[in-house]
Amino acid sequence: MKPALLVIDVQKAFFKDPETSHSLNKAIIQINAGIDLFRQKGLPIICIQHMVKENGLLPGTEGFDLPDSLSILPTDPHIHKTYGNAFNKTPLEELLRQQNIDTLVITGYCAEFCVLSTYRGALDLDLTPVILRGAIASRNPSNIPFVENVSDIISYAILKKIL
Repeated sequence: MKPALLVIDVQKAFFKDPETSHSLNKAIIQINAGIDLFRQKGLPIICIQHMVKENGLLPGTEGFDLPDSLSILPTDPHIHKTYGNAFNKTPLEELLRQQNIDTLVITGYCAEFCVLSTYRGALDLDLTPVILRGAIASRNPSNIPFVENVSDIISYAILKKIL
C-alpha cells in the first residue's frame, strides 16, 4: 500500500454560508491532523481546487485561495479541476501513477458532490479510496453520514496505526 492524502475544494469561496463555514471549520481540524500525519511519514499530500470560470472562481482570486487555517503548503502538488470528479480532465491520475500511489485517503468539501465523485472515480481507476472520518464537509451536514455510510471510511487513530 502506498497512500496519498487528497484535500478537495477547501477554498475560501465556500466559507460564505454560516452552516457551510461551520462544517468546513470542523472538518479542517481532522484534515490538518491527516496532513500532519502524512508529513511525519513523508507521504504525499495533494490539494485539489475547484474552478468555475462563469462564477469567477479562478486562480488568483481570493475565493480560489485556501483558508489560512488549512495546513497545505505551496510545495504540495495542487490540481485544478472543473468537474466534481478530481480525475476528470486533470493530471491527478498521472501524478498518482508516477508515484506508484494505490490508496487515497480522501478529505474535503463537498461530501455529496466532489468528495463522493472523486471517491467513485478512484474506484473506476482501480485505486483504493477511503474517507477520513470527520474530515469531510457539506453545506448540508446531514449528507455527511450518508457519504460515510456508502463509502469505506477510516478513523484517524486507525490511520495513524497502519501508517
